[in-house]
Amino acid sequence: MTSDSAEDEDKDGDQNEDENGEDNMDSSIEIEPATTADIDAITELWVRLARDQRRHESAVRAEPNRDVMRETLAAHCTAGGLLVARINGDIAGFASFSIEHGTLELDTDRGTLTNLYVEPPYRDRGIGTALLEAAERRLAEQGIEVMTLEVMAENDAARRFYREQGYDPFRVGMQRSLDDRSENDTHSKEDG
Repeated sequence: MTSDSAEDEDKDGDQNEDENGEDNMDSSIEIEPATTADIDAITELWVRLARDQRRHESAVRAEPNRDVMRETLAAHCTAGGLLVARINGDIAGFASFSIEHGTLELDTDRGTLTNLYVEPPYRDRGIGTALLEAAERRLAEQGIEVMTLEVMAENDAARRFYREQGYDPFRVGMQRSLDDRSENDTHSKEDG
């Protein structure tokens, strides 16, 4: 999986409680592991997610990545890291996650949320929160201590959603266009 796919997150910005603190998640929503029969539908949702993220300056191209994401989502499914939210049998959203297996020794065991998406008609019903909590629970059951994720800097709704769920920034990514490097090229100029 490329690091770009971890940026493909569109949150539903939902709250799981009403103003009285009561749970308002639709009782017809089921969060469950995806099956191989779900992969094509989830891939289509990922394509919609990637298209939507373009407005937040994501460089991920939806259609050219469809096949590789289908394979990636199938691998998540096989590994137990793909959940779906169903309403009356229809897939309303999905979450993909995995355990981090890097080459470096770390102080903590980490999992990574790579995608979380809820279809627009199903937003504001607690589905995003339910998917996130289910992913956290599954990782915790496997001894994972921390879940990380990436979100597009321009996606204010997603950043707000994650802050409301208790997520804090811990790493900041930066980028720069290399088309015109002379504007800020201070390393090659002599000091006056």
